[in-house]
Amino acid sequence: MRAVFRTDKGKIRQRNEDNGGFFVNSTGDRLAIVADGMGGHNAGDVASKMTVDFFYNEWQKSSEINTAESAEKWFSDRVDIINQEILVHSRGNAACEGMGTTLVAAICTNDFATIVNIGDSRCYIFNENGFKQITEDHSLVNELVKTGIITKEDAEHHPRKNVVLKALGTEEKIEADIKTIIIEEGDYLLLCSDGLSDKMSELQMKEILENENSIEEKAQAFIDLANDNGGEDNITLILINVATDVESGCNE
Repeated sequence: MRAVFRTDKGKIRQRNEDNGGFFVNSTGDRLAIVADGMGGHNAGDVASKMTVDFFYNEWQKSSEINTAESAEKWFSDRVDIINQEILVHSRGNAACEGMGTTLVAAICTNDFATIVNIGDSRCYIFNENGFKQITEDHSLVNELVKTGIITKEDAEHHPRKNVVLKALGTEEKIEADIKTIIIEEGDYLLLCSDGLSDKMSELQMKEILENENSIEEKAQAFIDLANDNGGEDNITLILINVATDVESGCNE
């Protein structure tokens, strides 16, 4: 399994409040995670770093995960813990008041991927059936689309496009979306913050994945296009290629 992690502060922001990584534990299981921090006094980077550090440490202690049920439980148990940790930290530190973070993460085996998301960071899959979004945004505009008030096309340019309805660390109880999908040799998974998904169409994403470039070149092409299209936000992605005979990862 090949994986590349890239993050870039973009062309406008003074700092990068995104975080993430691709981690392999002692039993060879893989965890990919992207967290997009938010909050006053630039505390978003605190929330996203707390989240990634927590999941990394928990992953290093984890035993082999070989069923979808165990992967889903692993996520649900730990989402509750880190949600409380961020909430307590924000309430106990004035500079961090109101901070939170989105989360999209995937436990990847050679047969399936279990994906968790909170907020508007996304996971996509590209395979023989095409390119599609797996996760559902917890955002105001997505709710407006679901209820038929606006169209999906309207949502792309809506003035409140970045209003998130759920984030880790912002309320006592948080309910994450968790689902498991079958993955096969040659499939791609793309996990990203909205700094990437807001700056290009799904057709453009698909075109990058379809070309003959290496996985590293594809990942960089995503960053470059997001910046070429404005780069107003931090840009973070993990690109995973399912390949059973190769094991590599990059955390830059």
